[in-house]
Amino acid sequence: MPNSAPQTSERSLSEHDLVAAVKEAQKQAYAPYSNFPVGAVIRTASGQIFSGCNVENASYPEGTCAEAGAIANMVMHGGRDIAEIYVIGNGDGLVSPCGGCRQRIREFSNPNTTIHICGPEGVRKVITISELLPYSFGPEHLIPKQAG
Repeated sequence: MPNSAPQTSERSLSEHDLVAAVKEAQKQAYAPYSNFPVGAVIRTASGQIFSGCNVENASYPEGTCAEAGAIANMVMHGGRDIAEIYVIGNGDGLVSPCGGCRQRIREFSNPNTTIHICGPEGVRKVITISELLPYSFGPEHLIPKQAG
């Protein structure tokens, strides 16, 4: 599942399947400088699956996060709604999305969108975007509501 084309009609994928998919995405990471590969897998409300991995660059600020890659993949294929996202990194602590990626996830989420924070052994913690980014700023703050 780590290829760029979305997998459709995947609502039946289990948590085990999505953990396997995020591990495969992590294997594709290009992290020669930090040696810290990260993978991400998104499931949309319609059941499509999109993956991404971190891609580093010798000019450090120019790298991209796994979550940003998965979101770009989703958007490129017409997706606009994240139902859940799995993120994996190595190490003993929780590897949760960075601040910028929290805001990126928020852009395409609803308050109940779940973030599954994973390690090599599987899911370590499940949290909603509202818990991960409380009192957040989102599209509804900029788009005027239509009368009627």
